[in-house]
Amino acid sequence: MAWKSRTRSLQVFDTELSADTVEWCPLSPRHDVLACGTYQLQRGSGEDDGTPSRTGRLYLFEFRRDGSMSPPLTELQRMDTAAILDLKWCHVPVSGKAVLGMAAATGELQLYTLSDSQEGGRSLQTLSSLEVGAERLALSLDWSTGRMDGSDVRVVCSDSAGCVSVLSLAEGALTALSQWKAHDFEAWISAFSYWDTQLVYSGGDDCKLKGWDLRIGPSSPTFISKRHSMGVCSIHSNPHREHILATGSYDEQVLLWDGRNMRQPLSESPMGGGVWRLKWHPTDQHLLLAACMHNDFHILNCQQAVEGSGGACPLVASYILHNSLAYGADWSRLSLEEPAPCSPTAAEPKENLTESRGHLRIQYESPTASFDTSLEDDAGQYIPEGIAPPSTGSTAGRALDPDGNAPSLSCLLASCSFYDHMLHVWRWDWAPDEAQQETEQC
Repeated sequence: MAWKSRTRSLQVFDTELSADTVEWCPLSPRHDVLACGTYQLQRGSGEDDGTPSRTGRLYLFEFRRDGSMSPPLTELQRMDTAAILDLKWCHVPVSGKAVLGMAAATGELQLYTLSDSQEGGRSLQTLSSLEVGAERLALSLDWSTGRMDGSDVRVVCSDSAGCVSVLSLAEGALTALSQWKAHDFEAWISAFSYWDTQLVYSGGDDCKLKGWDLRIGPSSPTFISKRHSMGVCSIHSNPHREHILATGSYDEQVLLWDGRNMRQPLSESPMGGGVWRLKWHPTDQHLLLAACMHNDFHILNCQQAVEGSGGACPLVASYILHNSLAYGADWSRLSLEEPAPCSPTAAEPKENLTESRGHLRIQYESPTASFDTSLEDDAGQYIPEGIAPPSTGSTAGRALDPDGNAPSLSCLLASCSFYDHMLHVWRWDWAPDEAQQETEQC
């Protein structure tokens, strides 16, 4: 069965500082909340000020899909902070509230709660912070709650000194449980196994991927893999499929693993750019989102690899509208189940957008460095998603459901790029190609 895949930009926002991490809130009814973190290196000026400083800003947005002509993303809050290397929402509420974790260039892990005001607004409030070490940058974090289990909420954090730290969160306070030297150089990434949260993975600039069992202590890793040829900078445990792990590296490869056999990966997929972040889809066990630094953002269908067929995972979608390093990316759980709306006859442009090659002008010279409009036609008018030009082409599709049907999929995503300091919110639609099916039936 042929499948049709298309990605469409919904809005672009200039973050002013270099953007490197975006995270949609995983908790209902807050799936419309998006956080974005930035990192800016300020070089010292003058002979007496040669030490660079790292500053950042934390943004909070709300996505509103009301069908109006207004762009859907609304800024709720911005906070000046230390430079931000990573953001992750806890997958379960803590004392009834959503909690956002932040890895900061000060070597701190900082936590914020999402609060609702009586007026209906939302904002982040400081909950707790803990320094994982002096003279280092906190580089990544992950929560133990990936399968929505809130019985033992812990955080793992990696840093620029090559250390990995495990912390607990109880009664609103972070407590360090353990810390160890895991890598010879920067420990770019750390992650829990969501199926056994006593297992932790780490990747470093020493080109090594390592596993750790917290029950026996960190004196020695459970495995060391040198399968990646450059620094390992992304790890994500599949929350839907036990034992499945995805890793990415500066070597431009995405590897899929069965955690029971870390000697040989299940598959290796070349991405054409260093793989800074990997995110499994929140509900589909086979879809993997990759932020590929010099080569944009891509969605892989890992079904055959996960089921043991081997071979590279096919790309089913790409988002290529960023103009700089692709760093942060995430899926929203917000429902977009209905098909992309078709523009009513009265609202159709005089010239078909596809025939005019779907010209989209994204302007980056906003004097306020903040965009209200993301996509424009030749007349400078905002293009709502209902008349966005579709992409063409068919791809390999999804597995059939128990009734033999092939359900379509509509997803909301966010991504950000570094040097052009841009946040993009976009939509991906994936459905059986009915036109191709009709041709095959004739």
